[in-house]
Amino acid sequence: MSITVLVSLFIFLILIFAVGIWSSRTLSQKQSTFLQEYFLGSRELGGFILAMTMVATYGSASSFLGGPGAAYTQGLGWVLLAMSQVATGYFVLLILGKKFAIMARQYNAITLIDFLKKRYNSKPVVLFSAFSIIIFLFSAMTAQWVGGAWLIESLTGLPYTTALFIFAVAVLIYVIIGGFRAVVITDSIQGVVMFIGTLIILIGTIIAGGGITNIMNDLITENPNLVTPFGHDGGLTPAYVSSFWILVGVGVVALPQVAVRAMSYRNAKAMHRSLIIGTIVVGFIMLGMHLIGVFARPILPGIEVADQVMPLITMEVLPPWLAGIVLAAPLAAIMSTVDSLLLLVSSAVVKDVYLNYIKPDATMKRVRKISFGVTAILGVLVFGLALSPPDLLIWLNLFAFGGLEAAFIWPLIFGLYWSKGNKWGALASMVMGVSAYIFIHNFWPNPFGMHSVVLPIVLSFAAFIAAT
Repeated sequence: MSITVLVSLFIFLILIFAVGIWSSRTLSQKQSTFLQEYFLGSRELGGFILAMTMVATYGSASSFLGGPGAAYTQGLGWVLLAMSQVATGYFVLLILGKKFAIMARQYNAITLIDFLKKRYNSKPVVLFSAFSIIIFLFSAMTAQWVGGAWLIESLTGLPYTTALFIFAVAVLIYVIIGGFRAVVITDSIQGVVMFIGTLIILIGTIIAGGGITNIMNDLITENPNLVTPFGHDGGLTPAYVSSFWILVGVGVVALPQVAVRAMSYRNAKAMHRSLIIGTIVVGFIMLGMHLIGVFARPILPGIEVADQVMPLITMEVLPPWLAGIVLAAPLAAIMSTVDSLLLLVSSAVVKDVYLNYIKPDATMKRVRKISFGVTAILGVLVFGLALSPPDLLIWLNLFAFGGLEAAFIWPLIFGLYWSKGNKWGALASMVMGVSAYIFIHNFWPNPFGMHSVVLPIVLSFAAFIAAT
């Protein structure tokens, strides 16, 4: 691998570490509000930073490696399916937006579980919420770490385990020292890199393929199904594609890593600006990255590990110095998602379990030590899980999405908008949603031709109403 590529990536990582060190100074200056600062950035996000942190957090290894990999396999049908994500930021801020931010401030809530605890005043709700976050986000984090390791492996030729270790150390250092503020500031940098990187790779791929018309003709020659909405084998049915509007569109409001952004902005003006910027940027990145995956097929046929399409096509169509800069985009996506998930799981352990039920009178000094320690331990555990990667990491990520949505969507929405909603409804909804999702995912995949998340969300809705 060209040393130029590695130098460009190394400079990017140095920039990320510098932001983490700068953020740690802010963290040390706010000792009295450590929890607010470490886990929420003291609710000071402006519109552009809010938009970029939502984009970078949502645009993960699934979007930059798994998504293009699936598009490479399935064809243009997967691009259509993926575009249901365009409305993600819009739905999140439209449904949660002002109401969630106002109530979170009233409750002094720092995490999603904080909000549920104050809203429903139920220990079982809190503990089941923490359990759900820890279980499902471990799947999501494992997918990201696998993606980061594969990317570094593709670039350097290092063994997978060595690449995974380098990625793990890099992420853990800057998350532990900087907290949420480091995460959102680096997210802003990474969001910009992702946007520009997508544009450059897309242009380079089209040129390398001899233009869009030539690429399309090559795809049709190989398999006419690749340019239809139904996938390479006709498996993308209308019911299945439509169900993704719930999984990666409307349902995203229930993802804790995204919902927490809706309680961290400065004011209404910042939220409105973020809504517009976020929707445009997500739309462009999702369309661009998935088109790249399809267009890469005639240029690099026969790639065995589909998740490596992005780094391989980038190094194929761009000069080394530019490839190094552009490949910071998927690395940025992965790192920004990992940092957010690490903070979420550690906040579930420290803030929602330890401080609520184990040692409520713990000093801030002790909370600091435990927060740093839990984050580090979680990183080590995920490293262990990522040592055996799945065939296509997008399925691991989508499994985590579905589980979190089945658990939280109705307790969150009804908690905001239905005054009669109570702890029994919330608990019944969460238990029904999670148990139904796990059962259906394992024993009845794609019921009635839809994604396995749809039926559990319907059942959890019925359970909330019935129990309330």
